[in-house]
Amino acid sequence: MAHAIWSGSINFGLVTIPVKLYSAIRQHELHFNYLHEEDLGRIRYERACSVDGKKVDWDDIVRGYQYEKGEYVVLDDEDFKKAMPEASQSVDIVEFVDLREIDPILFGAPYYLEPERKGRHAYALLREALKKTGKVGIARVVMRTREHLAALKPDGNALVIEVMHWADEVVAPTDLEFPDEAAKLPATELKMATMLVETMTARFEPGEFKDRYREKLLELIEAKAQGRAAPRAKGKPRAPTPVVDLMDVLRRSLADTHAERRGPAKASHPRRRRRAA
Repeated sequence: MAHAIWSGSINFGLVTIPVKLYSAIRQHELHFNYLHEEDLGRIRYERACSVDGKKVDWDDIVRGYQYEKGEYVVLDDEDFKKAMPEASQSVDIVEFVDLREIDPILFGAPYYLEPERKGRHAYALLREALKKTGKVGIARVVMRTREHLAALKPDGNALVIEVMHWADEVVAPTDLEFPDEAAKLPATELKMATMLVETMTARFEPGEFKDRYREKLLELIEAKAQGRAAPRAKGKPRAPTPVVDLMDVLRRSLADTHAERRGPAKASHPRRRRRAA
């Protein structure tokens, strides 16, 4: 059963909606331990001082910020408490904006907001108002002692908040080189590329895409645990093909895609189904 991260409220104007916050993501990462190859003993990491090389107990460790090379300001628990935002446990909506105005790169982790029984009507009212106007709420929310910027969005019958990155956390691609927006592309190439995109278009079904690396790794772990030989890797990495004639490559790609749609792969490949009308 899901456990709420906190119970609080959505606040906008004078409206307060009691809610519970739940993570919308469940990670499935595999975790490994470092072992001594000879006897499979767990490797331990000791805390040692870089100055005298001696082992240091936790009671003798402090946290410091390096403001110049080799120069530190030491902070204690009281210092962190002074900077800590008030644990209001509320989603305080500051304003409403058009979703298209927000750069997708700003979005981070999503969370579900479940209404308490007495807040269900106001919850539904806010959800439908967001759907009708096409707006999202920009809010401040405190989670795990940190204040975050977040976007409140309707998602089916649910309201979801997506924690956002602060603007100064996003790295601008100023040092990277991209093709000029005004670059003139041959109309025939653009038409062929567009046809290829349309031919490969399908309704997105996220459940059809699996973490193949994790599945293969679990298969290998199970085989080794049972004393069986590890399964062999299938296939070889696809070698890059030098593009000499882009139009020829586009034509062949289009032909291959049409052939795959007509063949057996049509039923099994998630990108081979036509978009539903």
